[in-house]
Amino acid sequence: MIPKVSIIILNWNGWKDTIECLESLYQINYLNYDIVIVDNASSDNSIQKIKEYCKGNLKTNSRYFRYNNSNKPIKVFEYNESELNKYNNTKEILNLQSNSKMVLIQNKENHGFSGGNNTGIKYGLDILKSKYILLLNNDTIVEKDFLTKLVEVMENNEEIGSVQSLLLRPGGEVIDSLGQELLCWGAKDKGIGEKYKGTIKNTEIFGACAASSLYRSNDLKKIGLFDESFFIIFEDVDLSWKLRLTGKSSLLVSKSTVYHKRGISGEENSNITKEYHTMKNWLIIALRYYPLKPNKKIFISWIFITFILSFKNNSLYEFLEVFVKNSFNRLTRKESKTLRIIQKKWIGKC
Repeated sequence: MIPKVSIIILNWNGWKDTIECLESLYQINYLNYDIVIVDNASSDNSIQKIKEYCKGNLKTNSRYFRYNNSNKPIKVFEYNESELNKYNNTKEILNLQSNSKMVLIQNKENHGFSGGNNTGIKYGLDILKSKYILLLNNDTIVEKDFLTKLVEVMENNEEIGSVQSLLLRPGGEVIDSLGQELLCWGAKDKGIGEKYKGTIKNTEIFGACAASSLYRSNDLKKIGLFDESFFIIFEDVDLSWKLRLTGKSSLLVSKSTVYHKRGISGEENSNITKEYHTMKNWLIIALRYYPLKPNKKIFISWIFITFILSFKNNSLYEFLEVFVKNSFNRLTRKESKTLRIIQKKWIGKC
């Protein structure tokens, strides 16, 4: 039996990219999936445009596919976030072919990348009962076999907790991400901006970039979903740490190709907001997982800069709350052997 996959796509003021992503998804060769679109309180008429696409009234063009009208209209199961526990159309959803249905959930406010995706993940776990959860950015276009390749790897190795597609920039000549790479004070997408030579093999990575990442539902039930205090940036890195601490690994699946435009979903955030969340969220990760003694001066500087940015972003209370909470947790817990092994392997000498 083909495992069921819930594909979670977060939309925020990006309907043009979302419907291009959707059209590529509805043409994949995987046969057992449900698409769950979560709209994060868009103000650009996204809901109406997505529904027009599903009716077949709004076509999208791309270099990667030809628009297919044969699966239109697409049946839309529409909810707002407060209705998810009241209505359950699971039987009707399950009886429809994968490329003929969509779940559309409207959040009442912008919950950020972490909170918005969590809404969709919970629906996939609790209502659809999917074996796997796929997170996919709305500014992506997928190859027809991308999901088949991801599921094959997961099905063949229970020790793998997450897998990531090979992410390329549009055109396929430049690498967007080969997986998460940890730095002494920060993280980045491995290979970003490098020329793609077409010779990449399946490789173990620290964790999967959430632009196209597949997780086991059972693992997410065990470790929890995205930490919503992150809002945007590094929430997927935090999730990767949680998976690693359970003994699970992560793999780049080089034959699963996804094209990522990058930066579309967050372009309306101010520079101060981006800088604040970047600094705050890395501080959280450092407090939770990093050896702090060798980096005392850097750590103190990081706290000071984040404090200033939180003041400028009118987020001082939020920063103090997460800093105190994570500092207390760090001081009161014992360092595990597993944590030290992960630090040595993936962070190295800092």
